[in-house]
This record gives sequence, C-alpha cells and structure tokens, in this order.
Amino acid sequence: RIVGIEIYIQRYMNRLFTKRLFTSTGKYPKTYDKILIANRGEISRRIQDTCKKMGIKTVAVYSDADRHAMFVKEADEAYRIGPPQSNQSYLVMDNILDVVKKSGAQAVHPGYGFLSENHIFQKLLQDNGVVFIGPPTRAITAMGDKIESKKIAAEAKVNTIPGYMGVVTEIEEVKRISKEIGYPVMIKASAGGGGKGMRIAWNDEEAEIGFRLSTEEAISSFGDGRIFIEKYIEEPRHIEYQILGDQQGNYVYLPERECSVQRRNQKVIEEAPSVVMDPDTRHAMGTQACNLARTCGYYTTGTCEFLMDKHKQFYFLEMNTRLQVEHPVTEQITGIDLVEEMIKIAAGYPLEYKQEDVKINGHSIEYRVYAEDPARKFLPSIGFLKKYREPYNRPGLRIDTGVQEGSEISMYYDPMISKLICWGKDRSEALKLLNQNVDEYVIRGVNHNLGFCKTIINNDSFIKGDYTTAFIPTFYPDGFKGEVMSVEDHKLLTIMAYKIKNIKDMQARLKGVDYEPYEYEPLYMEIDDTWYRVTHDHETEKFSVAKVEGEVEEKPTIFDEAKVEKFDYEHDSLIFTKVAGQEKTLQFNEVTDFIDYSFFYRGSNVKLRVLTPKQYEANKYMAPPPKIDHAKRVISPMPGSVVSVSIEEGDPVVDGQELCVIEAMKMQNIIRSEVEGKVKKVNCKVGQSVGVDELLIEFVQIQQYPPYIPEFSIYYL
Repeated sequence: RIVGIEIYIQRYMNRLFTKRLFTSTGKYPKTYDKILIANRGEISRRIQDTCKKMGIKTVAVYSDADRHAMFVKEADEAYRIGPPQSNQSYLVMDNILDVVKKSGAQAVHPGYGFLSENHIFQKLLQDNGVVFIGPPTRAITAMGDKIESKKIAAEAKVNTIPGYMGVVTEIEEVKRISKEIGYPVMIKASAGGGGKGMRIAWNDEEAEIGFRLSTEEAISSFGDGRIFIEKYIEEPRHIEYQILGDQQGNYVYLPERECSVQRRNQKVIEEAPSVVMDPDTRHAMGTQACNLARTCGYYTTGTCEFLMDKHKQFYFLEMNTRLQVEHPVTEQITGIDLVEEMIKIAAGYPLEYKQEDVKINGHSIEYRVYAEDPARKFLPSIGFLKKYREPYNRPGLRIDTGVQEGSEISMYYDPMISKLICWGKDRSEALKLLNQNVDEYVIRGVNHNLGFCKTIINNDSFIKGDYTTAFIPTFYPDGFKGEVMSVEDHKLLTIMAYKIKNIKDMQARLKGVDYEPYEYEPLYMEIDDTWYRVTHDHETEKFSVAKVEGEVEEKPTIFDEAKVEKFDYEHDSLIFTKVAGQEKTLQFNEVTDFIDYSFFYRGSNVKLRVLTPKQYEANKYMAPPPKIDHAKRVISPMPGSVVSVSIEEGDPVVDGQELCVIEAMKMQNIIRSEVEGKVKKVNCKVGQSVGVDELLIEFVQIQQYPPYIPEFSIYYL
C-alpha cells in the first residue's frame, strides 16, 4: 500500500504545468468559473462565502423542504433535485450530475455528510470531466473503510487501537472476539463516521444488541453493513488533526482540535488548541497524521482523529476525508481559509506555506446549537423559528448558520441550527465571550440546547480543562434540566416580571384591550413553588421583594431593597439590566393566559406565575390541576417514523424491554418499557409516521410506581 508510481507521475505533471493565473480581483489564483455545492444549510453558505471572495459563481441544489432556505436564495443559481427525503434528493448522484451539466459547473464541492466521502460519486464526476473538490478515489476508498484504514495506518507506523481488523458477521463471532479483546469493546461500522453505527459493549448482552443496531444503522446510512470490533479506550480525550496536502506531495498539519465533550459519540463542543497538549506530543501526532496521508496518496484537507489517554499515549481512530463540521475553530487560530485551500489544491496549485509557517494565534471554541430538548435526553425538536436573533456582532464572534427567523427545522435533516464560534487571545477570553453570546442568542419556536452550553462552560472541570469523552455521561447522565435558582435569582426574576407585566399591559391597552392600571400596586409571584410579594416605590424607583408563606407575609428582609438602575428591553425578548449594582442579561420568552411568564436566565427556562392582589386572593380557593397518570400508556417522545415494533397485543413485558424504534432526524430512538405487565393494544406499525405525544402502546396489569415516563435510547444514523 505504498504510494504507487501513478501518484508520482501525477504529481510530476501537476508540478510541470501549474501556473499562477489570477482572477480580475488580482488577489486569488484562477481556479474555476462556477462550482456546484452538493449540500445544504450552513455548510453550503460557508462554501458560497469563499467562492464569492474568490470570484467564483455558485450553484445550489435543493430538495422541496429547502426551497425557501437561505443557501438557495444566496447562490447564483439553484436547481431542485427531489423531495425532502435525502435518499430521493441529496443522495441521488444522477440528479446532481444532471444539474452539473445544465449549469455548466466545472467542479463540485460536497461539503460534509451526504456524498462527501462517497468514492462512487467522486468517480462519477471524474468520468464526466468534472472536478471533485476533495481527495482522490483511492484515498477515499482506503480511509473511508475503517478496517482498511487501520491496516494502512499500521503499515505507516501510526499508533492504532488493539482490536480485530476483520469483518464480523455473526453474533456468536462478535461475542467470542469481544471476549478475546477484553470488554469493554467498541462495535463499529467499517463505512461509518460522525458517531454513526457505533456502540460500546461491556458484556455479551450489550455486544449482541450493539451488533444488531450498528449493522442496521450502517446499512441505512451508508449502504454498507460491515462491522469490526476494537478495544474501547476508557476515559480518553478526543484529539484530531487537520492536515493539508497538495497534488505535488507537500503536507502540513494544523494545530489540534479537542473534541472530547460528546454525547452518543456526537461532538458538542470543539476547541483549539487542546489545553493539555505539549509541543512534543503535538509534533508526534501531527507527523503521524501527515505520514498516513502521504502513504495513501491523499491530498486536499482531511482530519485524522486520535484517542489520547491520561498518559498522553495516543491511538489512531479514523480519518475523515472531507471538511469537518468543526473546521472554523482551526481557521480562527491559524487564519487559513480551509475551503479556499481545498479549491486551490483541486485546481492543481501547491501549498503556499511549510510546517514552520503554521502558527497558533489565540484560542477558539465552537458550540453546536441544536434544535433539541436537553431536559428530555436531547430529543430533537422540529418546527418553525418564530423568533431568531443572533448575538450582537463583536470582535471574536463568528456564527455559521443556514437559518433565519421563519425558517423551518425539518424532521428530514440534522437538527443543527448554527455553530457558535468564539475566539479570544487565550482560552479564558474565548470562554467569557461564549458566555456572553449565549445570553444574547434568541431562539423561539423550537427547543434548543443553548442552556446546556451555559452550564458546560461554567462547569469547574471544563474550565480547568480536566475532562474526557465521559464528561457528559458523568455530569449529566439524565440530560440537563436547568440550573437551580438561588434566592438572589428569584429576586431578579420577580423584579423583571414586574417590569415586563407593565409593558405587556400597556401594549394591551394601546391595542384597545380592557386594562386595569395597577402600576403601583403589589404583585404576587410564584416561582419554584415559592410565593413572593413584589412592591414598587415609584418615587425612589426601588423594588421590595418579600416571601409569602400561607397567610403570613414576611417583612422584606430576605432581600435588600433593590433599585433598577438600567432596563433595556430589545426585540421583545432581550433584557439588559442593572439591579443593585449588578449587570445582568436575560431573555423574556413569553406570557400565556396573561399570568404565566417565562424567562431564559443562566441557561435555564424559568416560569413564574404573576397575579394581582385580587387574583392572588381568588387563587387560594382554586383546586390544584389534576395529575395525569401515564403508567398504562406509552406516547411518542418525538415526531418520526416507526422502524420496528417488538411486541404484540397480549405479550408480557418486563422493565427495560424494547418496545419499538422510532427514527427521526437521522436518529434511531429505542422506546423501552419501565413497567412489568401485559400489552393491551399496539397503536403503531412499521412505516407509520407518528407525531409527538401520539399514543403508541397501552398496558394492562401493570406493576410500576407513578408517574411514568417512558425510557428511550437515542442513536444517530
């Protein structure tokens, strides 16, 4: 597997005929007149930005679900390629090739995902005289196959994880090999990537389940169900190296990215450089990454991923033969436009710098903003962005997104809303900027994970850089349900609710709604099952907050009297305030039924009930809302399609038993029983589309303590 003679011939010819031709801007070398981007969303827009900078026209392709998307409107040309389902649009090679011919595009950039690592697509374009902006076919084939890539890595003297490098096809074989390697093991799809088709198994039972699910997901995602097994490295850090190679045989590695904060093998936060890296280890890992690329004749940008243990021993994990989602953090600390480099390399230009020219400038952190609900184990959320406002533009801030206010988060694609990237002179400054921008980022209409970001970057272990890939399972095993509010937090929120109620009632009066002025009356507010009485002195502009318990109202000694020194309310959401000398940023979410107020503060959605004195007195006589017992019912936690149903009417079930699998947004969700009993009725079938909270299964003869919340496991496809 040493580089063949054809590689040397190609490099010689490229070196011989490469010329420095420039576009009309006089800044960038002449490459292509028109490039088709075979992707969607934020990465399509990202590639368009570089193309426009280089004077290259862009062609977008889109499905019916994306017909109104930003990337479609911003491209120079756009063509429909099919219905919303990826396998009928973005994965249909012939449809994309037809658009290439219609538009006259000379090259195709695949972005990431979809066809970006598909060697058949690369060969199809090549056979039709179209340039694929990516690596050559032989490199995609070698590195895209996890089994083959590990064999090549071993030959290139790259550190590899112990394991069985053959394909396993039978469950008994999986168990035998797993025992020989020694549990825990990682069961992986040979054609996989991005956390897809991967399972950790700690025993024979988990190995059997993991093999089945990994195989199914691999076939669904990649059309290739081959599986291999390797040793699972416990408590590792996930470190990856971006490499650049040209067609003339020159290679450089860029500073590492740390991607250890993950859930279900999906990266959540990426930062560069790693806080634990030293120059010698950086050089050793980067050199091995370049050696691997050189061995398989690789060129363009690529990423070598490693696992590194606490002793800084590192092992090759895989090579991604494409642009990575997290590439912006590398761009921020090096100043290198990776998309530009890909285009120039594809056009035959050599790299313009050597290894010693690559420097680290500052620190960059990226957080992936997803439409999901951290409180419900990160279930995806779909819907329209009723309100979308990005943080104020400031030095060090970068947001890569494909959505705007009114955009739809569809069930057909990955639920990413944006990538929030912050750069600082050092890690502390970058974290401070990220903290500030999370507070100002307004997203309404779907659930999102911004609050989860807030708690992660304020976690002591994360701040110290003392974390591994077990960070989220360790600190948030049941998801993130929000921060616990302190007494001081209660004080701030009740005062803000008082101010917002004034504004909302004034707006109602201007609209002609009956309005009873109460501006200087006290208000009663319930937050976290605690009642407070809030009064406002309009002469001193001070607020007083007192705790109320039953018929007894405490004197306002819990809080000092607080003066609101600043109150800026923007976009009917953002609040910039200064109370008792402290600057705070929070968001007002909404008010329902005129009395229930919701705020986003410290990464949590906090609810308050706000009553006038008359309403508070009447509330004492109201019956509490009835509690609904869901013990005999299993409802769908998300919209999606039923992939499998494991039980029938009349079947006995036990705690933890798999009931059905629902697929949504490239994820398979296993719905498990948390009761012991008998199935009364199955209300779903394979292939059926179900909505959120739709009834799936009914039980009789249950043995379980209410309230019942169905258990589910989630796996990316």
